[in-house]
Amino acid sequence: MTKSLPPLAMAVLVGLVPMETASAQQADPATVQQPNVALRRLSPDQVRQVAPALEQLTQQPLYGEVWKRADLSPRDRSLVTIAAMIIRGEAPALSYYANQAIENGVKPSEISETIVHLAFYAGWSKAFAAVGPVHEVFAKRGVQQQDLPPALGPLLPLAVEEDEARSAGVRDSFSNVSAGVVDYTNDLLFRQIWQRPYLSARDRSLVTIAALIADGKAQQLTYHLNRGMDHGLSEGEVGEVLTQLAFYAGWPSVFSALPVVKDVFAKRQAAAQ
Repeated sequence: MTKSLPPLAMAVLVGLVPMETASAQQADPATVQQPNVALRRLSPDQVRQVAPALEQLTQQPLYGEVWKRADLSPRDRSLVTIAAMIIRGEAPALSYYANQAIENGVKPSEISETIVHLAFYAGWSKAFAAVGPVHEVFAKRGVQQQDLPPALGPLLPLAVEEDEARSAGVRDSFSNVSAGVVDYTNDLLFRQIWQRPYLSARDRSLVTIAALIADGKAQQLTYHLNRGMDHGLSEGEVGEVLTQLAFYAGWPSVFSALPVVKDVFAKRQAAAQ
């Protein structure tokens, strides 16, 4: 029976890590909790040469604890982390995290659709910035264009009553300020992008909520958090989104969101009684 190659050797074999740098990326396995550490841009030893405590905190508690916490799967943590990196303009890190997301069960088609979706929440330039590192991952994994969502295709059925209430609110509030924003919000963002079937409604809400928190847009959170919980996100999952983002977006962004999340939870609990 042929033994499988260790991760570093496999990384060298498929070309993800150059042979000449492979030896520099080895680390004491007893201290490494992070999967596929050989695929990082900086090896543990390189980080230790600048900030030893940062590497220790990366391995434990970030990968030794946070990524393993209950109530949010590694797959969903990958989506949350990718969303945070896209909206914060941290595209170079996506070469590692997109690869890890696929290993955690995120489909390449879902990563592709997340980039499309977040173009509307992060802006076109940040979406385009994400394309380069993700293209590298897809190319090395043999992902083809036919494996990805098409530019145009059938849309999911629209919840007409809900959409009419939402669109009327936007139109009545802002049509005399910016008719273009109102039209594209109603007709393009919510009636087309949100209705594309290549990312579930729950996952669209998940990446939107993560992006808003990571970008410090807590004032936009109430609507999308309620929408996400209507789409199936639980209080426990939302709580773990906050925990994950504390490490990837910073404590201030999360603490800005905490009062909004607390208020949404309280109102939903009261309404359910």
